[in-house]
Amino acid sequence: MNRTEEFEELRPLLFSIAYRILGSVSEAEDAVQETWLRWDASTTRPASARAFLSAVVTRISIDVLRSARVRREAYVGPWLPEPLLTDTYEDPVRSAELADSVSMAALLLLERLSPLERAVFVLREVFGFGFSEVASAVGRSEAACRQLAVRARRHMEAGRPRFEADRREREELAARFFDAVREGDVDALRELLAADVQVVGDGGGRAPQAGAGVLGAERVARHFAFLFPALVRIGVTGEQREINGQPGAVFRDRDGKVLGTWALDVLDGRIQTVRAVSNPEKLHHVGPVADPWAVFHELHRAWRGRE
Repeated sequence: MNRTEEFEELRPLLFSIAYRILGSVSEAEDAVQETWLRWDASTTRPASARAFLSAVVTRISIDVLRSARVRREAYVGPWLPEPLLTDTYEDPVRSAELADSVSMAALLLLERLSPLERAVFVLREVFGFGFSEVASAVGRSEAACRQLAVRARRHMEAGRPRFEADRREREELAARFFDAVREGDVDALRELLAADVQVVGDGGGRAPQAGAGVLGAERVARHFAFLFPALVRIGVTGEQREINGQPGAVFRDRDGKVLGTWALDVLDGRIQTVRAVSNPEKLHHVGPVADPWAVFHELHRAWRGRE
């Protein structure tokens, strides 16, 4: 196997490490590309390409995260990770665990960690790297990495999201939810939502945030029952998709351009949180992006025309 083949075989793992550290598809792709450039320029042949490349992409991701945190402090409104439709790293034995580790809720918990804690947690707890490999990747001693791992694990376990264990039941509930949304069925929605359900929206100041911050089953049910049928009338469609390993959907305008995504947290047979990303800058990897304000104004005109 030549160097290019070695790298391509490991690309899914490298992207998955970078995305969990960064919470950004675009930044993770850039980190993987920079890793390739360094690998291609290297004249040495490491004993383990996996260990070497994982260390390189981790160091790059830590540096990117440190600068990204400064930008996120000035972010307009709630910040959510860029939606991930497909995690390219596959491990059938640990597929459920990997899906949970990439969920919106888990990534938001990771945001509370320092960049080093986050990198150590991702390498050790998610991908099972040995402490010697982790230490080499983050440039710290094994003892220091063990302490970082303990602190990170403590923070994550204190707020760890618990999702519906049965994947089939979770998907069936999500299908019922989206059917009720399309039909504008308030009663059906109310039955599917947790009493304290909330809608969290990330428009980054670049898209309208209808429904963001709405709390409680009654208010959320009525909001969705009104909103989506109105959007359908102006040509908006919703395609049920897995988003960050959880049930969700991708919404498109009449031309098929991406308006946004929803990701659902499901627990105890009810939807706990709807996380909506509509910031166009976070959607380019999903497909050509719509103008959300144009859709909003069209919706407003259509609604006024019905009055």
